[in-house]
Amino acid sequence: MIGLLKGIVEAVGADEVVLDVNGVGYLVGAGSRTLARLEPGQSVTLHIETHVREDAFKLYGFLDDIERAWFVHLQNVQGVGAKAAFAILDTSPVGEIANAAALGDKATFARAKGVGPKLATRIATELKDKAPPQGRSFSIGLPVHAVTGDGGTPPPAPAAAVNGGARDDAVSALINLGYHESLARQAVATVLRETGDEAALNEVIRLSLKELAP
Repeated sequence: MIGLLKGIVEAVGADEVVLDVNGVGYLVGAGSRTLARLEPGQSVTLHIETHVREDAFKLYGFLDDIERAWFVHLQNVQGVGAKAAFAILDTSPVGEIANAAALGDKATFARAKGVGPKLATRIATELKDKAPPQGRSFSIGLPVHAVTGDGGTPPPAPAAAVNGGARDDAVSALINLGYHESLARQAVATVLRETGDEAALNEVIRLSLKELAP
């Protein structure tokens, strides 16, 4: 199985990219958010999710592993395939998806192209009480991103990916204080939805405790 590819972008299509890895061109499916950040000649690292079936061998690539993890997590819901998972990830940042899952917010999922009201409700219902995916651990927990063709500084990670650890730390703190995990995740999601992902950890915990107060 392939979990990571490093190479040069050879071509970018409507829903896929050709990645040259030491002279071998890998055809990798990707969402519009990922494709918008790629261009021919660019040196890039893609986190890969491999789907193997009797009649197909497909690679799906992501610039951030947490996006790959959510791609897999969403497909654990019956009726959600690769196309619907990409549509959701293309419509909403990972942080917003995590908030929607914790709060059971079907409206966020319904915004995705091809995701009808019934499927959106099923996704929100099934993910509400499930812990969010953590992704794989690369570079002692730091996400790996594309770099420029000249080897320059990598672009900053999206706020949702950078602050995923803070979200989990806030939830963990609330659990240690005796709150049920699902209630803790809902409270933190509510706070982050109102304050954004830039809020300091102590502030998130304080506001979450206020949210949980009877």
